[in-house]
Amino acid sequence: MKKVCLLLLCALIAVSAFAGGRRASGGAGAIKVGVAVPTADHGWTGGVGWWADFAVNEIKQSNASIEFRVVHSNNATTQVSDVENLAAWGMNYLVILPHESAPLTAPVKQLHAQGVKCIVVDRGLTDTSFGYVNLAGDNAGLGRVSGEWMSKTMKAEGLTNYVAMGGMPVVIDTERMDAFFAEMNKEPSLNNLLGGNRYEFANWSTQDGLRLMETFLQQYPKIDAVFCQDDDVLTGVLQAIRESGRTDIKIAMGGAGSKAVMQLIMNNDPLVRSTSLYHPSMIRDGIQYAVDVATGSKSDSFHNAGSPVSVVIPSALIDKSNVQQYYNPDSSF
Repeated sequence: MKKVCLLLLCALIAVSAFAGGRRASGGAGAIKVGVAVPTADHGWTGGVGWWADFAVNEIKQSNASIEFRVVHSNNATTQVSDVENLAAWGMNYLVILPHESAPLTAPVKQLHAQGVKCIVVDRGLTDTSFGYVNLAGDNAGLGRVSGEWMSKTMKAEGLTNYVAMGGMPVVIDTERMDAFFAEMNKEPSLNNLLGGNRYEFANWSTQDGLRLMETFLQQYPKIDAVFCQDDDVLTGVLQAIRESGRTDIKIAMGGAGSKAVMQLIMNNDPLVRSTSLYHPSMIRDGIQYAVDVATGSKSDSFHNAGSPVSVVIPSALIDKSNVQQYYNPDSSF
């Protein structure tokens, strides 16, 4: 009888050890990070998806104990469903760049109430009464460094006339353009051809950048510089300039820091000499933030806060002197 009991005890120990091993390598006790991003509707969001997958694969190389699932959603409704599926999977952490802020706010808040720690990237939520990390680029900084560089360069080269394009009538666009004009207006010799602090919306679209620039070229016989605060828009602006045959334009400046624009800078393009950073790799920073919290490198106290904790990634001016520092030849953006 003692022998039988001893055998049963050994078997129970073995089963317990096996179950514990399963938990450590990815069972119910594993750390699970869900990542939700939009599918590509323009170059920047395409870059977000690429950097999300890149970051997950990169982290897996050094920390195989964390499980990841990345979902790419083509609209807000699908993203809500995808986040619900991540919840059913049992994630402990959610890193999300919302397709739209309003529809995703309630699902994220519900997950927070269930104990999921949330990192919201770029686009904040419409409810700020609970604790999550809002990690975003510096929109005002993008406008400021762009205005600083353009005003300094235009003055140094004796240029005066410029036109400006914004994105959409949303808060982040206003932050960018207000900061841009604050710098440009410090130099009295510079003339906004649209008057005052006026600009047109290009909807962060290459086609709208092309259309607007064609309009500006028809309206104004002499344009020295163009600011469009987005590298996707800049692609359309450059096409319009090339097709017009105009040689008066000396500066065309976008923003975000796309791979294509960095290549133009490296290749000494006569019009594109700089861009300002608002890079889709911020999703990588968001994923790393979740990993740092999960592994104890960062505090999880944000989860119990009564409002979001803001983490701002500074903007930076990229030009010939530092472009190699930011350039990734494999990135989709």
